Amino acid sequence: MIKNELIKKSPLRKLDQSIRGGLSRGSIGVIASRKGIGKTACLVHIATDKLIAGQRVIHVSYAKRVDHIVDWYEDIFKEISQKRDLENAMEIHDEIIHNRVIMNFSQHGTSVAQVISGLSAMMNNGRMDAEVIVFDGYDFTRSDYQDVYAFKKFASDKEVELWFTDDYHRTDIDGPVLSDEGIPTNLIPFLDLIGVIITIKAERDYLHLYLVKDHERINIKDLPLKLDPRTLLIAEV
Repeated sequence: MIKNELIKKSPLRKLDQSIRGGLSRGSIGVIASRKGIGKTACLVHIATDKLIAGQRVIHVSYAKRVDHIVDWYEDIFKEISQKRDLENAMEIHDEIIHNRVIMNFSQHGTSVAQVISGLSAMMNNGRMDAEVIVFDGYDFTRSDYQDVYAFKKFASDKEVELWFTDDYHRTDIDGPVLSDEGIPTNLIPFLDLIGVIITIKAERDYLHLYLVKDHERINIKDLPLKLDPRTLLIAEV
């Protein structure tokens, strides 16, 4: 399969259609689930899809180590290229590496202003004028409205898409983890700043994706997408 055909037939086009063309520049999207339910795999698959399409991506990790992030990209690209029998796979692989930067921050002791300053420096000096920035491991429970507002303003000013992952609580000992509309309760304070929220739930032999916030609309919409627990690829149901 040639690259253009791969982009056109990617299951992520179903996601774009579901949210009326995609997240859009200047907006924040969040992929939320309980811990260990496939958020990073979804995030990396979205980033890889953007990279294959020729966009530039900055991956921000809040983990202590980032070597596993590279492994995620390698594994997911390998699965995509083999499953779709991608032509010129190594050439596209090298292009992806050229258009991707991985940055590492600690949320403890590093302010949002410092993160944004670091990203701006990376983009302004021409090293990586990215169209998409993904944030893996950001803890919204340790954030406040002004922090998320600063990310939103940064997205608008730079005209970039921002994608985050979000862990919500494993138990409801402190109250419901999801609202009646399926919104993770730890994200409710920031709803007016977040454009898209997708939740992942383990169901039978796969992980199912639900669209619970679609820009101004809030409802639980069963997306025609699943996360295959074997390949960690997003696939059509």
